[in-house]
Amino acid sequence: MYTLPDLDYDYSALAPHIAPEIMELHHSKHHQAYVTGANTALEKLAEARTSGNFAVVAKLEKDLAFNLGGHINHSIFWKNMSPFGGGEPTGVLADALGEAFTGFAAFQKHFNEVAMTIQGSGWSILAWDTLGGRLAIYQLYDQQANLPAAQIPLLQLDMWEHAFYLQYRNVKADYVAAWWNVVNWEDVAARYDRARTQTAGLL
Repeated sequence: MYTLPDLDYDYSALAPHIAPEIMELHHSKHHQAYVTGANTALEKLAEARTSGNFAVVAKLEKDLAFNLGGHINHSIFWKNMSPFGGGEPTGVLADALGEAFTGFAAFQKHFNEVAMTIQGSGWSILAWDTLGGRLAIYQLYDQQANLPAAQIPLLQLDMWEHAFYLQYRNVKADYVAAWWNVVNWEDVAARYDRARTQTAGLL
């Protein structure tokens, strides 16, 4: 069964960029709801197999994908942020972003545009494409839709309204700009290193 992960920092640690009230609600309520939803779906799927009621499987699999997506996305999102974050990456990651996107500034603009043009709720994601062996940016709709298989998320920005509306209202651009001040590049770099060195042969 899935459990809600603890944060590496206090709810107030990312202020003023992300308000404590948002962090507490986002983590203890929204993320917890996804954990509960994923566990409930697993339990009901087990019941369906035991009872032979496979007619409910399609709905329950969709419930599991949505809620487990929410759990995974948020688990990465929390690690992607730090009160000591911000600035620009260095080293191998910086070089890789420069090669893939012609520089950090172009990467940031590309990532921001993906975030700002999501229709409805979703995420902007920097991922490692294990088949192509390259960095890529995607829009993820809701919690689970529109991301190809075998993409390893490295950096995720939550663009659901619950992530920013209490503080930034409908001004998404201000939220996105503020978020870059807490990006944990050490975490992103570690994910990049593992993704490119430990996924060979999966496809």
